[in-house]
Amino acid sequence: MLVSVPSSYAFNHTRQAYLATDLSVADTHWARMRGLLGRTAESFRSGRGLWITPSRGVHTLAMRFPIDVLYLDRRRVVVHLEEGLKPWRIAPVSVRTVSVLELPQHTVRSTGTDVGDQIEITLGVAPEVTPA
Repeated sequence: MLVSVPSSYAFNHTRQAYLATDLSVADTHWARMRGLLGRTAESFRSGRGLWITPSRGVHTLAMRFPIDVLYLDRRRVVVHLEEGLKPWRIAPVSVRTVSVLELPQHTVRSTGTDVGDQIEITLGVAPEVTPA
């Protein structure tokens, strides 16, 4: 039996729900600055995500579509969230936050994600699945 396992993903352990199964990371100065600029809502559809690290907050200046944003502490626990953050907004800054997860609008609602949830972020090669 073939099992599809995402290689880069964000998983909400508390709710047992995938937040993103196609996760990108912005971990350089230029990648963090660029973020989702230039993308369309169609290119940032359900299942996609952008993990910005380090980050204490985000803006949606020059963006064309709303997003959901999770603020994560060093243990990747959600300490704040913004649902449907509209374009041309500056989201709050949080000193407890060390990284931010940007997700397509409605991801927070559809997964039931809330403050206090534990998020697993995995980047890279998918684990090998041994046949039964």
